Amino acid sequence: MAARPRTHKIDIPNFYQRLDKRDGRVYFQYRDPRTGRFHSLGSDKKRAQTIANELNERISQQLLDHYQHILDQSPPKVAKRGISTKAWCQRYMKLQRERAKNGELAENTVRQRYYDVIILEERLGQTGLKDIDTKSLAKIIDEYKAQNKIHRARRIRSTWIDVFKEALHAGEIEGGVNPAVATRGPRLKVSRNRLTKDDWLALVASAKKQSFPYVIHSLYLALTTGLRRQDLCNLKFSDIKNGHLLVSISKSRGQTKLAFPLTLTNPLVGMSLGKVIEQCRNTGVLSRYLLHLTTKHAPTKKGQPVSAVSISISFQKLRNESGLTWEQGSPPSFHELRSLAERTYAELGYDTQALLGHKSQKMTDKYHDNRGSEYTFIIDPSHK
Repeated sequence: MAARPRTHKIDIPNFYQRLDKRDGRVYFQYRDPRTGRFHSLGSDKKRAQTIANELNERISQQLLDHYQHILDQSPPKVAKRGISTKAWCQRYMKLQRERAKNGELAENTVRQRYYDVIILEERLGQTGLKDIDTKSLAKIIDEYKAQNKIHRARRIRSTWIDVFKEALHAGEIEGGVNPAVATRGPRLKVSRNRLTKDDWLALVASAKKQSFPYVIHSLYLALTTGLRRQDLCNLKFSDIKNGHLLVSISKSRGQTKLAFPLTLTNPLVGMSLGKVIEQCRNTGVLSRYLLHLTTKHAPTKKGQPVSAVSISISFQKLRNESGLTWEQGSPPSFHELRSLAERTYAELGYDTQALLGHKSQKMTDKYHDNRGSEYTFIIDPSHK
């Protein structure tokens, strides 16, 4: 004889149903495996199943972490199988935060490494650090490459190389082999277009139509100084001393210091740095910052510094309204003004490596590459 059909089939662990004889409705419950107590999940089966599955997953991970913690506290066990990847990741991040406090690392670097380490912790956290091999790491990196997240894949690999480098230094893995180094570095094909001199004219015309003065001022300052967004946002009127604008580069944690003469003039801007600063001052709003807000919108106030995000958003808006188009690749971002500044000053014979605050000429050469955005004119010596 066949079994009678089940109208309410339950195949989720710790998930139960009960019939309320008073109204004939079926209600669902979840039994906590840690305490044995039942918790009501209501009468919506799909919602109750979703909650039960999520609880099972979370409690299972919690119990696994608890058992792993017990093992990590046992010296004999640790000596035999080594520290878990999760435990080492936590130690590694603690070390990164300590170095940030000592000024060895930038806070932004620590924050980025945290996101990369979390991936390693979530995917391979319960595996012994000694047992992590190149194949396991490459599989995760390849997943990001397959999603065309090349930038992220490169950054993850870079962080993981440092994670295992520190583990080698601490003696947590042996043999002198860093499994992350053996993975293949994702190749990045730069698709972002460069800005040309003609693009600059269209951008300025569009910026002059914008209602916020900081939009046009940010363009002038960026092309005159070649500074990055955050450094532009940090500029104060008090930084002007003895005919120079003094800047401590944030990316170098203030170790690189540049002094721009107020007479510095980019021919595309057509006015000196001192004149640009005068325009920043004459907005009708009192502020300590060169780039500041001139209107009040909660929670911001007049005179407050403009954020790097606001600069990017405003640039995207004026770029879209400028009528400029690019057939291939992605449109240029605000950061491309730094490359345009380098190429413009290089034509005038400036030491652009010093201007951009680079430690190596190799990095400056990357900014000098126009990526095919402009023609190279051949000079005929017979028609000089």
